[in-house]
Amino acid sequence: MYDFIRVACAVPPVSVGDPSANVQAMFEKVKAAQEKNVDIVVFPELCVTGYTCGDLFFQDALQKSAVDAILLLLKQTETLPVTILFGAPLLLEGQLFNCAIGARRGKIFGIVPKIFIPNYNEFYEKRWFSSALECKETSVQSTVAFPGIGADYPIPVGSGLVFDLGHKVKFGMEICEDLWAPIPPSSYLCVGGAELIFNLSASNETITKRAYCGAMAKQQSASLIGGYVYCSAGCDESTTDLVFSGHSIICENGAVLNENKTLIDNDYLLCSDIDLGRLRADRIKIKTFKDSAQILPHECHIIPVPFENETFSGDGTLYHIKKYPFVPASKTDRERRCKDIFDMQVFGLRKRLLVTGAKPVVGVSGGLDSTLALLVCVQAMKALNRPLTDVTGITMPCFGTTDRTYQNALELMRALGVTTKEINIKSACEQHFKDIGQNPDTHDTTYENVQARERTQVLMDYAGKTGGLVVGTGDLSELALGWCTYNADHMSMYNVNGSVPKTLVKWMIDSVVAFDLFPAATPVLKDVIDTPISPELLPPDEKGNIAQQTEDIVGPYALHDFFLYHMLRFGFAPDKIYYLAKLAFADEFEPPVILKWLKTFYKRFFSQQFKRSCLPDGVKVGSVCLSPRGDWRMPSDASAKIWLDSLEQL
Repeated sequence: MYDFIRVACAVPPVSVGDPSANVQAMFEKVKAAQEKNVDIVVFPELCVTGYTCGDLFFQDALQKSAVDAILLLLKQTETLPVTILFGAPLLLEGQLFNCAIGARRGKIFGIVPKIFIPNYNEFYEKRWFSSALECKETSVQSTVAFPGIGADYPIPVGSGLVFDLGHKVKFGMEICEDLWAPIPPSSYLCVGGAELIFNLSASNETITKRAYCGAMAKQQSASLIGGYVYCSAGCDESTTDLVFSGHSIICENGAVLNENKTLIDNDYLLCSDIDLGRLRADRIKIKTFKDSAQILPHECHIIPVPFENETFSGDGTLYHIKKYPFVPASKTDRERRCKDIFDMQVFGLRKRLLVTGAKPVVGVSGGLDSTLALLVCVQAMKALNRPLTDVTGITMPCFGTTDRTYQNALELMRALGVTTKEINIKSACEQHFKDIGQNPDTHDTTYENVQARERTQVLMDYAGKTGGLVVGTGDLSELALGWCTYNADHMSMYNVNGSVPKTLVKWMIDSVVAFDLFPAATPVLKDVIDTPISPELLPPDEKGNIAQQTEDIVGPYALHDFFLYHMLRFGFAPDKIYYLAKLAFADEFEPPVILKWLKTFYKRFFSQQFKRSCLPDGVKVGSVCLSPRGDWRMPSDASAKIWLDSLEQL
């Protein structure tokens, strides 16, 4: 459903040298995986016999017992719609290979021998196994490799096999040491079409090895723009000289989706959904991935897997869908990221000021966005060793200004030590109302826009008078929704907030407080964080409080940032975004509410593109950006019909 596929790492108890007992334990894990609606379950390397059999691998009795146990597993699972990947020693062409075997509904669909056979330090595998490079056959008859199997059919053999499960799902397998190679086999498999890689491993534990191995799996998934599922042998392996950890990790394009928690582990099933839609979106967009196919001399064979018409069970319920995709959940990570973004903003502005020699001019409303922009200006002055008085903050009270924001604006500028100006624009707006015949009692869009444009005119003209540079304050979410007045707050000479989403802005200011960058301003910054989001263009209520709250009009920014992220970052269709939002916000918004604001999002996003087509310069800080010179190029007169029509079908 919606391109999700459910995978699992199964680490069963192992009895070294007893294939029948091991297969029975594996079958229990397959049944458990079936109960959890797993599509593909992977077991550790050589799990049928145990990895630590040593010279017992040469014993004819163990080899035959392994085959018999595999036949039993095939029979036990022939009615279960679960793809099973497991490890076993196999005698092929008179050589013994360490193999990954794929099976589904009682039929083996592929055999992948291990390529890189470690023979250093504690590893001695070349004593027993040959490399896949020595295997010359590309297939083997089932009755030859598995005497007693019954049905006679060819089984593909090789290290360059990509298995097609149908529904565009393709995967490959590699074994343990293969991941440690300078160019792992999975690199060839992915440029050959695989989206998922399963690594069957038996890696003993040593100090720091878990972190190192996890980092490798994570990085490989990022390099491949794919899913990487690593499953290692548990602690029931022989401890004659080593201890095995049972480390499993499921990664997707550089992110860890799930990982077992215990250093030394055994007897568990680790599950996760993987979003193939995310991977496909990036592979389409990032041409470097396809270009790599021209450099890597790969020879992959696509192997159709039987029962390809069966659907997959992954539905995203085992996938961590971030409610706030732009905001790290951890306080430490959030503060660090916000500080990094702040530094990017500062040094972006610093460069512009270094070249122009101009003095920053900022309209300060006492709200979140203008506060962040002012902080960036002050820090840029510090980086340039210029006096803070070179920054001019201008507060421009008018009809909708409340005492809270007015006082916060003045206190903030005082605490930061910038040049402060107050220019009341009421009379100018009233004169303009007269000039254009606007009734001042009609609180319509014109009433609001006159104020916004007057403020921008003041900023621009003051900057021209003083050799200044108007620093913009509008954020990414406002640009996405077009929640800005054209040629007013929409315009500046450099916008430091243009790629910072609204859901992150308050945390940006919070991180400034946490890092104690402006200690004198801390009290007022805390109050700004708690101030409702508003353009303050309509008069306050009878108690003098903000009457016009943005989220009551355009909808919750939490939802809009969620929609924006999944639309721009991955190109997801409206129905999938709606489905993901229902999962992420199940405890906060009812589905009809989500659908209502999703329709609003698409209507505004398409109709307001003309504002984004002529945005001022501003530094990009994240993976989602709307600069017409960079990440987003869209015709201003494009139709939203197909997007809105699809939502009407929900």
